[in-house]
Amino acid sequence: MEGAEALGYTCNYQPTITVDEALRILPDYQGLTIRSKFQVSKAVIDLATNLKFIARAGAGMDNIDEAYALQKGLQLLNAPEGNMDAVGEHAVGLLLALINNFRRADMEVRNGQWHREANRGYELKGKTVGIIGYGFMGKSFAKKLSGFEVNIIAYDKYKTGFSDQYVREVSMEEIVKHSDALSLHIPLTNETRGLVNDEYLFHFRKPIFFLNTARGPIVQTQAILNGLKQGKILGAGLDVLEVEKFPALGEQLWYPELAQTENVILTPHIAGWTFDSYRKISEVLVEKLQHVSY
Repeated sequence: MEGAEALGYTCNYQPTITVDEALRILPDYQGLTIRSKFQVSKAVIDLATNLKFIARAGAGMDNIDEAYALQKGLQLLNAPEGNMDAVGEHAVGLLLALINNFRRADMEVRNGQWHREANRGYELKGKTVGIIGYGFMGKSFAKKLSGFEVNIIAYDKYKTGFSDQYVREVSMEEIVKHSDALSLHIPLTNETRGLVNDEYLFHFRKPIFFLNTARGPIVQTQAILNGLKQGKILGAGLDVLEVEKFPALGEQLWYPELAQTENVILTPHIAGWTFDSYRKISEVLVEKLQHVSY
């Protein structure tokens, strides 16, 4: 808000506004800045007759009807640059915790158990890490992993020629053939919803460690649980889930099994949610607001 007002904008901060209240006042505004809760549907866009831009304080744009917004001439801003370091670091942390059995070992020691052999882990050096999606988040993860002397390969359906000092661009066939660990860094779209299912996991040649810091509905949770039971998945780090927040999460049929599975680490959608990223996201949006044209 400080940065926007310095650019000449007048801001109306409404953190507790209801949807109905928002819809009543939207026609009066030229810009809309949102986080993840507010859904900008076709109906909302049609109501906001004076809207010129929508700024998403974060990376994911799945709560905005992007195609319709662009069709209506709206400018769309987001800030993946602001939380890419947080997401990259969180994903590395999940992977290290999984391969070294941090969660189980910690709980055992707290309960008076001292099992060294049962908690023997793996080293990252020499392993192959596959990345699906090589945007800001995927590249951040790769950059932070590069110091571990791993072989990092990446597949992105919508990009080519992105091999760099951190990753080698490969086909999906090479991802499933060579990966020892797999990390998702793709947006939630109609195409990616439910992408990771039993059939998807079937094709992997080696048991993998699985990470999802992207969006929950990309992954069918029951498929992850099936993969863990079958030994296709050695451990899973899930920052996002198909259904998030309680009580809805606790009502899912797969939740009890997920909660009791010891080689799963769960975090409540906080990969990009650091004190640092909270500030940086705003700074990125202010920078982009300077280039909005009416």
